[in-house]
Amino acid sequence: MSPERVVPELVVMAAGMGSRFGGLKQLEPVGPDGETVMDYALYDARRAGVKRVVFVIRKDIEAAFRAQVGQRYERWMEVAYAFQEMEDLPEGHAVPEGRSKPWGTGHAVLAARHEVKSPFLVINADDFYGAEAFRSLVQWLSQPVPEEACAFAMVAFRLENTLSENGSVARGLCEVTPSGQLSRVVEHAGLRRNPEGPGAVEEGPDGGLLHFSGQEPVSMNFWGFRPAFFPELGRRFRAFLETWGGHPKAEYFLPSVVDQMIQEGQAQVTVLNTPDPWFGVTYKEDKALVQQRIRALIDAGAYPASLWNDHDR
Repeated sequence: MSPERVVPELVVMAAGMGSRFGGLKQLEPVGPDGETVMDYALYDARRAGVKRVVFVIRKDIEAAFRAQVGQRYERWMEVAYAFQEMEDLPEGHAVPEGRSKPWGTGHAVLAARHEVKSPFLVINADDFYGAEAFRSLVQWLSQPVPEEACAFAMVAFRLENTLSENGSVARGLCEVTPSGQLSRVVEHAGLRRNPEGPGAVEEGPDGGLLHFSGQEPVSMNFWGFRPAFFPELGRRFRAFLETWGGHPKAEYFLPSVVDQMIQEGQAQVTVLNTPDPWFGVTYKEDKALVQQRIRALIDAGAYPASLWNDHDR
């Protein structure tokens, strides 16, 4: 008898401060019936077979988030919450003076450790990934493997398709083997469009510009993990704090954790490519373009005019 098909869960990182956007961008409407970017992500996840979502949020936005987001999904999916708070630290560590926000994407996923029991997808709340990206990652995670296996997956996008017209962005640049395995991912925090030609640029440590072709595969924090990842994530967070715990702005980046595990031979990461476009709201000025792209997808039949009136979910 064939093994029972695994149903992955979805972890949505929605605790971001929205500092560059200037507000709670997770709740900003971009669709014709008031839909947010996150609504389209959950729509695609549900169509791909996901039945449970864990929102990672902050306590101070809980009431607004439950009212404006969580309640609308309870008809379609099981909804749970995890809280990313600065004080969620291993024993012996404390929040340094001057720190004003949590510890980054690795810390956000770690916050979900008590709520997630199955293989799981991880996404940003403010990124549009596309239906095919969800289908491919759900299919990959649904394959049975030993529970303790550190076999992960990542959906890759092209750098040039992930840049904002309105400022710099942070991206994890990836190196991929001919067999489709991730060999390295390096976080770059200040990538922007090249004003003098194609591709992207970033200010280097010496003040000069680093140039990128734009064809590089990048991580948009669309990952597939299994529960065996949580103990490693916690152990490496403790090690991170030993070095960086006293720095008020240090961040525990999820791509950096995955890269460490790859370099140490502790994980294998399959890279899944998707033809779908990526877009998102990093700055307020990005909203108009996102609205245009969603309207084009609706006109092409990829999404209904209203997600809330679609009864085929």
